[in-house]
Amino acid sequence: MDAAHIRNFSIIAHIDHGKTTLSDRLLHRTGTISTRDMEDQLLDSMDLEKERGITIKAHPVTMLYKANNGENYELNLIDTPGHVDFSYEVSRSLSACEGALLIVDAAQGVEAQTVANVHLAMKVNLTIIPVINKIDLPHADVAQAKRQLEDILAIPGDSAILASAKEGIGIDEILEAIVERIPAPKPTGAPSLQALGFDSYFDTYKGVVTHVRVFNGELKPGMQVKLLHSGKNVDVKEVGSFNPKPYVRERLELGETGYMTANIKSPQEVKMGDTITDTRHPSPALAGFKEIHPMVFSGIYPINTGDYEHLKASLGKLQLNDSAFAYQPETSVALGFGFRCGFLGLLHLEIVQERLRREYGMDIIATYPSVIYRITLTDGTVKQIDNPAYLPEPTYIETISEPMVKVFVICPNEYIGDMMALITEKRGAVDQTETLDTRRVMLTGLVPLNEILIDFHDRIKSITRGYGSMDYDQAGYRDSDMVKLDMLVNGEAVDAFSCIVHREKAEGRGRALAAKLKEVIPRQQYAVAIQAAIGGKVVARETVGALRKDVTAKCYGGDVSRKRKLLEKQKEGKKRMKSFGSVNIPQEAFIEVLKA
Repeated sequence: MDAAHIRNFSIIAHIDHGKTTLSDRLLHRTGTISTRDMEDQLLDSMDLEKERGITIKAHPVTMLYKANNGENYELNLIDTPGHVDFSYEVSRSLSACEGALLIVDAAQGVEAQTVANVHLAMKVNLTIIPVINKIDLPHADVAQAKRQLEDILAIPGDSAILASAKEGIGIDEILEAIVERIPAPKPTGAPSLQALGFDSYFDTYKGVVTHVRVFNGELKPGMQVKLLHSGKNVDVKEVGSFNPKPYVRERLELGETGYMTANIKSPQEVKMGDTITDTRHPSPALAGFKEIHPMVFSGIYPINTGDYEHLKASLGKLQLNDSAFAYQPETSVALGFGFRCGFLGLLHLEIVQERLRREYGMDIIATYPSVIYRITLTDGTVKQIDNPAYLPEPTYIETISEPMVKVFVICPNEYIGDMMALITEKRGAVDQTETLDTRRVMLTGLVPLNEILIDFHDRIKSITRGYGSMDYDQAGYRDSDMVKLDMLVNGEAVDAFSCIVHREKAEGRGRALAAKLKEVIPRQQYAVAIQAAIGGKVVARETVGALRKDVTAKCYGGDVSRKRKLLEKQKEGKKRMKSFGSVNIPQEAFIEVLKA
């Protein structure tokens, strides 16, 4: 189809504002999906997405639409995730589009992630079409949503389309607005093919399948193309589009979105954001998207050590499908061989673990999440450390800096005091408060990243009864009084339980870990001490009581000294046993503690 009749657009919104439902309606209205095949959350192909009601992967789909002016148009839609942990998926999808539908929930208004996604879209100069969704809800406030669009995002409220994806209201108006307002793709003026690889996945039969958007020239089977980042030349085997299942096409022309397969067998050869060009007359690289750096690190180990190679292959395939995920091999005394994995956040970590279990059948165990600390040594050298095992001795450390994040929290007015208290409890500080409307405020503050890892998001939701939302950006490093907390079992440090914490919080953390370990370590013939220590100083202790054999059972009557003699003999034996004995911590204990 000629470029004038092609429109590429994305759908962006905060989590749960109705992106996927709207994309279902667009597919149905354009006849891409017949009524018989229609189902809810059609583009969410993973079981996990359907179960949790969230979008994890961006999904491209091509629709054919006959507009009111009688012309036929090809609409390429990419449905994107809404959760902060998957913002990289959103930024990659936006780079393949000319416009975006911005969905705002009429009942909830503009949320933290709405603001973040609009900024992403504005950065790449997309045409934004605001859509106020869920107008059929009894407590929908359309006037308020329009005011927020103007005040918070500087988008004219009158340009918003009123819709209800669930009831099918406003769908025709949205399709017409896409045709009228979003510009058609324009050639870049390069001498030959320029295509952007914005996503990929691994197919057992076809190898690596790359999602592409053609910016210049055309892509067809039989061509030899060059992947500019890896410098590799490959032969194109097949090209096609999605509706939403893949179907083969003769060629992909200027402005079209689809997929290509080539003789690429290894996931490592494809880089997201790479430019694909003609081997004979190469074109310059397109502006890709910025490299994303993982924020949260955790060790992933196979429960059965024989599964190491299988886990390695599975991580490679998963990384192809999720390029924000990074991994490298590491070993642990307690857990054996495994991988140090980097994630964008805690939900991302949870989803990757769940996908490894379901899609690749792996039994895995993950260590406590940590972040990258910057250590300045006394000789002036700077080291970056994401694993407590590699922390140098305290005598060699000048300062430890921890990563900070700028947090944006939107919450109802009445919870502002509780939110400030939560941020202070997490060692953060609120820089400014901004009133968004009569009901809600936005707090901006600086918080250490390792404090928001575990329960920050959940605490916000529970404090604000589900009405609060948050987003965050990296904000550099700050010097802090961080210490390494070691857990000693029977006097020996167990590396899997070590962590780097702030000195103020070390004692509380040590007590909690010691109490948990006391529950899961099996009793021995002698008392086992569980200690939390900072350097040589013990800050918390629990004792697992000894199993006792009643050695005095055979004594009945007679002098008390006979009983005492037997008890003394037992005491000597236990003392000797303790000096030789070692405590074997079962795998289940690691799993229980790391879950906690």
